[in-house]
Amino acid sequence: MIITRSPLRVTLGGGGTDLASYYERHGGFLIAAAIDKYVYITVHETFVDDLIVKYSRLERVPSAEHIEHPIFREAFQLLGMHGKSLEVSSMADIPAGTGLGSSGSFTTALLKALHAQKKDIVHPRQLAEEACHIEIDLLKEQIGKQDQYISAFGGVTGFAFHPDGSVDAQGLEVDTDTLYALEDNLVLFFTGYSRSASEVLAEQNQRTLRRESPIEDNLTEVKRIAGLTADALAAGDLRCFAELLNAQWEQKRRRTGAATNADIDAWYALGLANGALGGKLVGAGGGGFLMFYAEDKMQLRKAMTESRLREVRFRFDFEGTKVVV
Repeated sequence: MIITRSPLRVTLGGGGTDLASYYERHGGFLIAAAIDKYVYITVHETFVDDLIVKYSRLERVPSAEHIEHPIFREAFQLLGMHGKSLEVSSMADIPAGTGLGSSGSFTTALLKALHAQKKDIVHPRQLAEEACHIEIDLLKEQIGKQDQYISAFGGVTGFAFHPDGSVDAQGLEVDTDTLYALEDNLVLFFTGYSRSASEVLAEQNQRTLRRESPIEDNLTEVKRIAGLTADALAAGDLRCFAELLNAQWEQKRRRTGAATNADIDAWYALGLANGALGGKLVGAGGGGFLMFYAEDKMQLRKAMTESRLREVRFRFDFEGTKVVV
């Protein structure tokens, strides 16, 4: 049996600049952190000819081209595998549609497992590029590239997205004490809302393709804030980092009305009134997780718990997508 896992992520700066509609003209920059919540894929051989895939449904088909699940189907075909006599299953620590990049994590974990089945050695960059090819080029999802790259590479990483489509992974100059403090003081609360990132990002993508100045100016400001965020982390200035989270959230709210709702706005204000120095909604918006930076977390946790928001505690993951067994 082969078991792979791929980490979910939180975006620390630059979200939205990883879409081709923006970076192909202006270049993008984004900082993301992989966390120890995972998507898992298992692969094992069976004694029947059919291919069996298990996710929220079960499919039993003669070969890979008959799979209904689009990512399963395209991953098998990309690697030239028919899938006969295999059973492939997926499970995750956090549900899909919650803003933590689960689709990219799923795709990288699946590709890693299928490469392992073929006894291939695959570099994180190749893994990310293949995942992006499946989701963006083949399936035409209106999403960016950050999820596939951060899940493949892991760590707290900066990514530069170039107009020619290439991506550079940049290790941030952050000392160990700053990383530990950042990890300790970031807190996640589930809003209870789930949504499709592709649906939320569709409006931004179409407006950027039309070269609307307000949306391009907004994303350029988001990219500038991401650069300042990298500087703040390098300097160990986490209070400045927290203020920049607030600035990012304000830009996201201006970018699209789908980013938030009355409940999310109220919870965000409640967090800032109860010890959080900064915060934002993780992911494309419209639901998922609120992330706050707070040096004194007791009051914040009490307020969020009383508002019936569930906290998910995490640590950073520095391994990226890997074969576990």
